[in-house]
Amino acid sequence: MKILVIHGPNLALLGEREVAVYGKFTLDEINAALTALAKKEGVDLETVQLDGEGEIVEKLGKARKEYAAVIINPGAYTHYSVAIRDAIAAIALPVVEVHLSNIYAREEFRHKSVIAPVAIGQISGFGINSYLLGLKAAIDLIRNKK
Repeated sequence: MKILVIHGPNLALLGEREVAVYGKFTLDEINAALTALAKKEGVDLETVQLDGEGEIVEKLGKARKEYAAVIINPGAYTHYSVAIRDAIAAIALPVVEVHLSNIYAREEFRHKSVIAPVAIGQISGFGINSYLLGLKAAIDLIRNKK
């Protein structure tokens, strides 16, 4: 079983940008925690950080042939990227949307996710644990599907 984690725009700046909102941990620390959990669960994991909308769409399009599930933090694209939404709908894989912050407790424009209706579920507001909970959910979905 192989799972893809896509970190969206600006997430490479974690630990430096808006620490009060996103926390002090870095993307490398998130990836290390995800990798440790995946190893414990006997799952192969690939993590990638992509800033471009087209790059994310392309990676999602190729995912259907290689992965059993996707975990995605689309960053700001969450709120308006119909292209990413359509790519998720097209691949017919379980996709878990994750966010470090609680998007519903932030600015009004962040309260709507165009991704959520095509994702299997959404986890937000738990910092690094949003990713870990997302990975656990994806693993359970795949194992229970078989």
